[in-house]
Amino acid sequence: MDGVASILIVDDNPKYLQDALPMYGYDVTTAEDGLEALKILFEKDKEFDLILLDVMMPNMDGWDTLKAIRKNKKTEKIPVIMITAVSEDQKVVTGLKIGADDYIVKPFILPNLLARIEAVLRRAKWQQESQPKTSGTLNKNVNIDALTPKEKEVLALVSQGASNQEIADKLCVRDVTVKTHLNSIFKKLKVTNRTQAVLLAIQMNLIN
Repeated sequence: MDGVASILIVDDNPKYLQDALPMYGYDVTTAEDGLEALKILFEKDKEFDLILLDVMMPNMDGWDTLKAIRKNKKTEKIPVIMITAVSEDQKVVTGLKIGADDYIVKPFILPNLLARIEAVLRRAKWQQESQPKTSGTLNKNVNIDALTPKEKEVLALVSQGASNQEIADKLCVRDVTVKTHLNSIFKKLKVTNRTQAVLLAIQMNLIN
């Protein structure tokens, strides 16, 4: 690889790789769970050459994070290496079908990971020569301004992992009121569940 490759590490315990990879010339950014990673990927101007994505994380696991990465035009072509403690062949195959470019099983030795990083970056460079990058697009049928201030507040709490009861306690309302707000949010954003609503809200910069 020519120049400095920029790597996003998505891991709830990133210190080892965060300390080690810069010693080998990589520019490193970290996220401690999938939701934080998607905020960085969708909101920041910075572009990444590779994502190292742990499977087991709080808030959003690696599989759901990978699906979201592959569904967004801005991030769909970024190479992803999955880091997993699970070595069962079926789960590895599932990850590759979702869109992982490679995987490495914990515990691993650093030279092995470095070799995989270099190999994936080389493949990505060859592909980029014939496939120019495209920018992400939003669902044009979604009205960003449709959400009320209270619905945006509920959505922000959902993005922090709060349950319906926790949201109700925080806003001093009944649990049924929270459910009503969520149903309205789902309808306005044209989604069917909490995760989809949060992902779309991140892309639309509705939540920080």
